[in-house]
Amino acid sequence: MFLRLFPLALATFAVGTDGFVIAGLLPAIAADLDVGVAAAGQLVTAFALTFAAAAPVLGAATAALDRRKALLAALTVFVIGNVATALAPTYEIALTSRILTAAGAGIITSTASSAGAAMVPPERRGRALATVMGGLVSASALGLPIGTLIGGADWRITMWVVAGVGVVAAIGIAVRLPALSLPVPSLRDRVAYLVRPWVLVTLAPTVAAMAGTYILYTYIGVALEGATGGSAALLTIVLLLWGLGAVAGNTLVGRLTDRFDATTVLAWSIAAAVVLLAVSPLVVASLPAALAWGALWGVATGFPTVAQQHRLVTRAPEATPILLGLNSSAVYAGIALGGALGGIAQTWLTPAQLGLPGAAVMVVALGFVLAGSRLSGAAPVASAQQ
Repeated sequence: MFLRLFPLALATFAVGTDGFVIAGLLPAIAADLDVGVAAAGQLVTAFALTFAAAAPVLGAATAALDRRKALLAALTVFVIGNVATALAPTYEIALTSRILTAAGAGIITSTASSAGAAMVPPERRGRALATVMGGLVSASALGLPIGTLIGGADWRITMWVVAGVGVVAAIGIAVRLPALSLPVPSLRDRVAYLVRPWVLVTLAPTVAAMAGTYILYTYIGVALEGATGGSAALLTIVLLLWGLGAVAGNTLVGRLTDRFDATTVLAWSIAAAVVLLAVSPLVVASLPAALAWGALWGVATGFPTVAQQHRLVTRAPEATPILLGLNSSAVYAGIALGGALGGIAQTWLTPAQLGLPGAAVMVVALGFVLAGSRLSGAAPVASAQQ
């Protein structure tokens, strides 16, 4: 199964590396483009907001294409956007190029996920989704720390490397992925699902959980300066442990959601994230503590996306492409919200204290999960479904 899904995982790896790596490069980008760190952080917000808004529209526009052609078109736009970012002489041009990049990325994640889910029987859907999304999560383990280390010399080199990963992903898609056509949902169909109460209730935790995470994560390089002393190498080590934890969490959640109630898995992972974010101001100034904390936080952040995908697809498998596309939009809407809130919060908090508002938003996410499970008639923390 892995070999069949590998090109899809590589495509999400390219998107994940691109989306994650900016957080580790913010100080260098801010200095080079002559803006503040909070302003540089809005490159993350602009990317995520564009992704969230463009994904359903562009997904509808490319729905008639088989999944291979749609992915190749999206990866082309993605690569061009990253090249433009690498060459950007000003903050304004960099911001515009991030918007272009997000337009391509907005199609890749949901298209790859829906293709992966369609290529396996229902009883292996959780593991298939975890494999495809494993590329996205693996980017945090490999793409983010390596990109941050490279960016210690020149952040623009990192963007060239990301563009190269996109090219390799496109080659893999062209060579390995068979032509695969899925039902063609229109933009009206997508909007129709978006206004269904159960869909809104299910997507709410995605937005809140990602926002809670990215309030701190967007500015993680600055937040960890007390522990790393500004060293790119030490920051890379912390981010590597975070990423490895996220990979472990992603691998575990695929198996857990195939065996247990996905809402239970989601609730416990968000509860763990609340605790880890709440204690973050106490640990980010010490390197040993930051290393252990980063790995644990990574495990918690590796859970929600796959658990949410599983909840949506299980509820309405006939609408898999629509629902996964909406969930991808919700993910990046949460990232945009978190980046913006993190920038605003720095008017009264230091970057090292951003875990506190992050924990508060995570509590809201947990409330959404528990309230939604009661509305749907499912126990919020249920026993195993064998």
